[in-house]
Amino acid sequence: MGFWDFLLWIFWVFVFVAYLMVVFSIIADIFRDHELNGWLKAIWILFLIFVPFLTALIYLIARGSGMQKRSLAQAQAIQSAQAEYIRQTAGSAPSAADDIAKAKSLLDAGTITQAEFDALKAKALSA
Repeated sequence: MGFWDFLLWIFWVFVFVAYLMVVFSIIADIFRDHELNGWLKAIWILFLIFVPFLTALIYLIARGSGMQKRSLAQAQAIQSAQAEYIRQTAGSAPSAADDIAKAKSLLDAGTITQAEFDALKAKALSA
């Protein structure tokens, strides 16, 4: 196996991997599209199996612009869900200032003594 044969082999491996990436992105887009009914999804998958190159080319021409929109919409939905989760998680733990303010209101109401307030304040500041 000479140098040029090896270079040609590398080229075909690259083409094959690129083709696999296109096919998997098409399959992901088919299942990501909620406007496409189940029968049409099945037909696209069958054509991808039996006539792969032609089907991939037709899919990219016919529905290529929608692929980007659906991918961006999914990424934004994931990002907003993650941001909401972070807000909920970060907001669920009371801060030291909140604990001290609650203890101060209890002290002002006469529910706790100054010594208890100082103990609660020290505990809130140490956490």
